[in-house]
Amino acid sequence: MKHYDAIVIGSGQAGTPLSKKLAKSGLKTALIEKRWVGGTCVNDGCSPTKAMIASAKAAWSVGHNKSLGVTSEKATIDFKTILKRKNDIVQSMRGNVEEGINGTKNLDLYYGSASFSGEKEVTIALNDGKTLILSADQFFINTGLQPTIPEIEGIEDVEYLTSTSIMELTDIAEHLLVLGSGYIGLEFGQMFSRFGSKVTILEASERILKKEDKDIAEAVTSILDEEKIEILVKSKAVKVEKKGAKITVTVESKGKTTEIKCSHILVATGRKPQTDTLNLKAAGVETDEKGFIKANDKLETTAKDIYVLGDVKGGPAFTHISYDDYRILAENIIRKGKATLSDRLVPYCMFIDPQLGRIGITEEQAKKQGLDFQVAILKNNSVARCIETGDERGLMKAIVDTKTKKILGAAVLAEQGGEVVTILQMAMIGGITYDKIRDGVFAHPTYAESLNNLFMTLDE
Repeated sequence: MKHYDAIVIGSGQAGTPLSKKLAKSGLKTALIEKRWVGGTCVNDGCSPTKAMIASAKAAWSVGHNKSLGVTSEKATIDFKTILKRKNDIVQSMRGNVEEGINGTKNLDLYYGSASFSGEKEVTIALNDGKTLILSADQFFINTGLQPTIPEIEGIEDVEYLTSTSIMELTDIAEHLLVLGSGYIGLEFGQMFSRFGSKVTILEASERILKKEDKDIAEAVTSILDEEKIEILVKSKAVKVEKKGAKITVTVESKGKTTEIKCSHILVATGRKPQTDTLNLKAAGVETDEKGFIKANDKLETTAKDIYVLGDVKGGPAFTHISYDDYRILAENIIRKGKATLSDRLVPYCMFIDPQLGRIGITEEQAKKQGLDFQVAILKNNSVARCIETGDERGLMKAIVDTKTKKILGAAVLAEQGGEVVTILQMAMIGGITYDKIRDGVFAHPTYAESLNNLFMTLDE
């Protein structure tokens, strides 16, 4: 048995930098990864999907540019080139991550599946077929999430797609049926629609984007409707059958049962923690009823000297949150600090087109909390930059405290919405009140300049 000062399980956006930081601080560290270094973000999530979304945006622009007086022939989708570009980006990023790990002194990388076999001991089923047992003084778990497959009759009898396998399609789906209207469902739905697929999205709830305000969800729905993407709300798949080259899906919708024939099904109904194979009980680590690892606001689990980072602990499942978890543990473990999760702002961006950038609370949340607040709304057809670029879709919305004038939350559904909402996040971090932004001088004409006008609506 080989002993380490620290063992990190999972090489995602928290595990990789943490393992390197621990090793550089002088701790003999092991990093265990069952598949590829870099985690979901590099291999299956952020980087590859946004690369393909960029191609989809280029395809959409061919038709859109007619309104700008630029006419070109119909877009030709070279799907092989799109996939090659995506794969090249992934390989480059993954290679850089692995190079950084292997070049770090005091850090050993093992490829295999780890399972606790004692309080401070793991057994690794190495990918080369061998078995290795390691012990350590401290453990850090960063194993992430995996797709949840709903219990639908016949679903296991068809080759359904997940957020991972859909990016390995070699041909564009003729008719893509998407189960779920969250980030994965909407991003892939719009992407493949722009590549030429017929797209149908099923959502069991009364509307898409349940966690967003109703007006934001309605605006997104309108944008997708314009692109001929069919969205069926209050609808769920209850049976799936393979009939020849087609898949027949029985759908219950608003009290009626219908059948939809499609070529491919994307399951995008949620994700679950990858904890089943960790044998956490052997280490004294507790999970909740869904399998998420329990932890306090210092990322300490129920077992001494065992910590958790990233999506596997529950809460917001974003790369930047995983990285901030790394920051907190690096501060506390190496510098003996007292960093916690408390009061951290959680921004996010849905990379549909236009982007939906979000920070803080929604109007609905403000109402539920009984706050004294005001709502500023500005549609993009009133934004100079949007008019000039010919893309007036979407809107900007901010929630502000009536008395303090501080910004409580914002949603920006617009071109570069993720970038614009970051300005409002910076204001929230710095305690800058909305009137300071209203009266600020921003370069004209920019998207950011529209923040002047957004907050001017509160004076009307």
